[in-house]
Amino acid sequence: MKRFADNMLGFVVILVAVATIALLVIPLVIATVMSFDSREFMGQFPPPSLSLQWYVGFFSDAYYLKGLQVSVILAITSTALSTLVGVAAAFTLDRYEFPGKEPLSAFFLTPLVVPHVIIGFSLLLFFSSLGVLSGMVPLIGGHLIITVPYVIRTTLASLVGIRKSLTEAALSLGATERRAFWRVTVPLSKTGIAAGAVFAFAYSMDDVSVSLFLTGPKMYTLPVAMATMMRSQFDLRIAAAAASLIVLTIALIWILDRIAGLDNVIGQGVYRK
Repeated sequence: MKRFADNMLGFVVILVAVATIALLVIPLVIATVMSFDSREFMGQFPPPSLSLQWYVGFFSDAYYLKGLQVSVILAITSTALSTLVGVAAAFTLDRYEFPGKEPLSAFFLTPLVVPHVIIGFSLLLFFSSLGVLSGMVPLIGGHLIITVPYVIRTTLASLVGIRKSLTEAALSLGATERRAFWRVTVPLSKTGIAAGAVFAFAYSMDDVSVSLFLTGPKMYTLPVAMATMMRSQFDLRIAAAAASLIVLTIALIWILDRIAGLDNVIGQGVYRK
């Protein structure tokens, strides 16, 4: 009887896992296939024939291209800034002991659990009080807040495996703390830093919740442009845009896996003793 219960539990777990994967993958596959639909309207799935017309329409639409340009510039800028801030914060949290260290560590990771709608609305009120109602500055500030935790998390995962005696050995041989940091700590943790940067770039490119509150008529991201067009002029150029983002995300995941290994980044860290 116990064996039968264990088998049934295992079957249920497998069934739930398969259903979850199907719910995640099937909509993406449908959206990607429909982006090649040759019809002039959005019809039933599957499309009768394939065409690149919606990709041509997407890459020739000034509204979408403006959003894509802003998204790329924003993602690169926020990734660079979040990497600098995240690495500095992770190194401080890992190497130094000071009062309030644990609350500070928890504070840095709060954007991972606080709903991004709340973050976006709060930032809207904050920048409005400063008189900054549009432009790149509010977007960079918002994306910096939501991407820094990923850099901190992956960098801390790599720093945990680096023995402090390695830095102490460099100091004992005459290196300054700054030189030991750049010649010892950074090279050993570079995979974690790179992984955090990739996560930050991907998350910045895909964000809607925060960006929606901080965009304006002349400054908006591609995901916001897609959300706007869904309400005003819904056609399969949105599917082409979504498929392009899917390809970009897959490429970033592949790069992340090649740099550090997904199991290492998500699990035990990227540096082994």
